[in-house]
Amino acid sequence: MRRRDYLRAAGGAAALGLAGCMGGGDDGTESETDGTPTEAETVRVASGIPYPPFEMMENGEPTGFDYDMGAAIFEEQMGREMEFLDRSFDGIISGLQNGNYRVIMSAMTITEDRKENIDFSDPYFTAYQTVAVLENSDISSKAGLRGKTVAVQKGTTGAEAADDLQTEFDGDLTVSRYDSSASAFNAVLNNQAVAVINDNTVSAEYVNQNDEELRFVMGDGVAAEQRDDPPEYLTLSIEEYGIAFRKDDDEFRERINEILATLRENGTYDDIYSTYFAG
Repeated sequence: MRRRDYLRAAGGAAALGLAGCMGGGDDGTESETDGTPTEAETVRVASGIPYPPFEMMENGEPTGFDYDMGAAIFEEQMGREMEFLDRSFDGIISGLQNGNYRVIMSAMTITEDRKENIDFSDPYFTAYQTVAVLENSDISSKAGLRGKTVAVQKGTTGAEAADDLQTEFDGDLTVSRYDSSASAFNAVLNNQAVAVINDNTVSAEYVNQNDEELRFVMGDGVAAEQRDDPPEYLTLSIEEYGIAFRKDDDEFRERINEILATLRENGTYDDIYSTYFAG
């Protein structure tokens, strides 16, 4: 499958709602009294780098889909400075709860478990959990993973999908957890695991860059059951990404939802999307 085909089914945004006005925070960098943004205020944004094409470093500077979306939201629409922070994804939620940064923008899937501790914006991207293996692997279906070792990034929904698969296989699956998606893919390339379970768009970056060594496992999955035009690769789940907020930051979250809708309406979202995803 060509690069365009891998990324064509990445999903884009779900419906983005309209709401509210902006409010203040308590982390020392955000404060407002009348709802009017002040240019001097800095929004601290946490992200787990690298996770291309959503967040990565180029020439020592952060970039990627989430970075560009953050710049459009906070700098262009709000007139604020944005500080994009590299944080371990495994502990990124606790840092938000502790007030170390205002929001998380890190290809974070909206889940019921996470919603018990944090709040999310309206969804801004749809993704799938997929399985990537070595090009010469004989694994051609989900069943082929039984009894094998799979690699995942710690704290991600890819790890959750692997845990669910382990349960489905009555424990006959070993899940190796790594600090980054790059390390998980290196485990497969070094024959320490037979597959990576990870988001489709991020996996596509690694598969495209190593197309003589890596491939997706193809076949029907959850997307084929729920979507009219599913991707050709095997899908273990359908997920939506959201921007994460502390539980006490409702007005700020509502303002971001309003801006997300504006970015969809004025074409900015499509411009950023087309920069990182074909089709």
